[in-house]
Amino acid sequence: MSLFQNLVIILVLILTSSFFSISEIALAGARKIKLKLLAESGDERADKVLKLQENSADFFATSQIGLNAVAILGGSVGESALRPYFANWLGMVYQGVWLDSIAFFASFAVVTLLFILYADLIPKRIAMINPEKVALAVINPVTWLIRLVKPLAWTINAIANLTFRLFKVNTARDDNITFDDISAIVDAGAEAGVLQEQEQHFIENVFELEERTVPSSMTAREDVVFFTLGESEESIRHKIADYPYSKFLVCNEHIDQVIGYVDTKDILVRILNQQSFFQLNESTIRNVLIIPDTLTLSELLDKFRASNEKMAVVINEYALVVGVITLSDIMMTVMGDWAAAEPEDQQIIRRDEHSWLIDGITPIDDVKHALGIEEFADWEHYETLAGFIMYRLRKIPRPADWVEHEGYKFEVVDIDHYKIDQLLVTRLEKPVPTEQ
Repeated sequence: MSLFQNLVIILVLILTSSFFSISEIALAGARKIKLKLLAESGDERADKVLKLQENSADFFATSQIGLNAVAILGGSVGESALRPYFANWLGMVYQGVWLDSIAFFASFAVVTLLFILYADLIPKRIAMINPEKVALAVINPVTWLIRLVKPLAWTINAIANLTFRLFKVNTARDDNITFDDISAIVDAGAEAGVLQEQEQHFIENVFELEERTVPSSMTAREDVVFFTLGESEESIRHKIADYPYSKFLVCNEHIDQVIGYVDTKDILVRILNQQSFFQLNESTIRNVLIIPDTLTLSELLDKFRASNEKMAVVINEYALVVGVITLSDIMMTVMGDWAAAEPEDQQIIRRDEHSWLIDGITPIDDVKHALGIEEFADWEHYETLAGFIMYRLRKIPRPADWVEHEGYKFEVVDIDHYKIDQLLVTRLEKPVPTEQ
C-alpha cells in the first residue's frame, strides 16, 4: 500500500481509539444526579446511561477490547508503513549498521505520540469537560458495540470475576452521598459563582442542625426573663417594656419551677382595650414544651412540628432549667450573620484584620466559621467559647488568662461573677507558649 493509504488507516484507527477513550471517561464520570434530572425531563438516553453505570462490566470489557485491539493494530500498521520512509530519510546522513533500528524507533515514537495525543489525552480531556453531554452522545453506538462483542466480553468478565473472588475483592460500588460530598459540591458551586457566599453559609448551617445540640443556640438560664405567679402588675408591665419578647415563662417561685408561658400579645390586647389586667392563672397560662439539653437542633425542629409549639424550656439531667429556645433561635442559627440586627448585639465583632472581640457564650460552631478554624479538640466536652477556655485552663479563669489554639490567642478580658463575659481573640504571626 502507498503511504497515503497507510496514513488513512492510521487516522481511522486513531479516531476509533479516541471514541473508546472518550466513551470510557464520559460514561464513568457522568453524575447520577444530573442524569436523573435529564431522565425525568424525558431524555431516554439518560436512562440508558444510568442502566449502563449500574451494570458497567460489559461496557468496560468492550472498551478494553476495542482500545487494545486498535492500539496493537495501529502500532503494527504504523511501524511497517513509516519505517521505510524514515530509513530513506536517515540514509541521507547515516549509513551505519544501526540505520534500521533507528528507523524502527523513530516510526514507533511517531505512532505512539499520535495515539497518546489524539487517541487518549485529548479525547479524555474533552470528556471531562462535560461528561453528561458526551455520555448522551455516545450511549447509542456504545450499546450497539456491547451487543456486537458480547460473547467475548462475557468470557473476559467471567475470568475477571473469578480473579476478584480468588483475591476476595469487593466489586460493589458505594453510591451513598455523605455530608462531605454535599459540602464539597456546595464549595465547588461557590467557587464557580453558581452560589453566593451567603447561600453557601445557609446550606452548610442547615446540615449542621443535625450535629449542633440545643445549648449551642438557646438563651442561657441567667438571661431568661420570666414571671412568677405572685408578681405584681407593675413589675410585669416593666418587664414587657424593658424586654420586648413575644413570650415569657411563668414560674411558681423560681426558674426551676416552670408552669408554662404567656403570650405578650394576650396581655397587650387587654391593656390597649383598657380591660382588667391579665391574671396569671391556670386558665391563661399555656403549656410549654420541656426538652432535654441533649437534643440536636434537628430533633428539636421535629418536636416543634409535632407539638405545633415555637418555644421550649431546656433542662439538664438534674431537672434544672438551663435555658429556653425558640423557633426563631434555630432560624438565626441557619441564617447566621445575615440575621444579626445591630453591630453591638453581635457576639463576634471584628476589631481589625487580626483580632476579634467575642462573647463567652458564643457557640463553638460560630467561632469556627468566623475564624476559619477547622476543629476544636475534645469539642464534645463544651458548647461555647467560654466552655472551651475553662476546659483548656482546667480552672475558673481570671482576666488576662489565655490559651493558644490553631494559631489564635484567646485571652479573657472580662469576667462577671465567674462567668467569662468577653474574650479578645488575636491571630498569631509567631508561635507562643501553649497556655498562661
